[in-house]
Amino acid sequence: MFDDLLDANRKFQSSFQDTGLAGVAARGLAVLTCIDSRIDPLAMLGLHPGDAKIIRNAGARVTDDALRSLVLAVNLLGAKRVCVVHHTECAMAGSTDDDVRARIEAASGADATGWEFLATTDQRATLAADIARIRACPLLPDDLIVGGFVFDVHSGELIPVSVGGA
Repeated sequence: MFDDLLDANRKFQSSFQDTGLAGVAARGLAVLTCIDSRIDPLAMLGLHPGDAKIIRNAGARVTDDALRSLVLAVNLLGAKRVCVVHHTECAMAGSTDDDVRARIEAASGADATGWEFLATTDQRATLAADIARIRACPLLPDDLIVGGFVFDVHSGELIPVSVGGA
């Protein structure tokens, strides 16, 4: 089932060279963005491997696990800035958890009751709340630079979003 990936990896290995990069964010950046396949976080921000810590989840939400990763990135891996990047046409934006649960139940035949998918009908308010959650985390420094953005999946534009001082 994964032969295509293993074949591609063998080709990758044939020209692979250890870069010698350290496991820290060379540009002092952590990026939280969505799992959407249209987003290439490094290219979108003009970065290279090793420049940033990339954290991805559906909707680019500051979940407990994303916050855990940010705490590690900031305190142990050199991140001094955090970009939270939502995007246009996100499957988690413009709907509710009830809508998402219904779609998942229709697709899988399984009961999705009790699952929280963190869908939102107000992407800007959600982005502001997520940034506030980062700023309120006692394990992150008060002077941490946090910015909120929306990536346009059609134009490639990264749009800064003002979310209470971000």
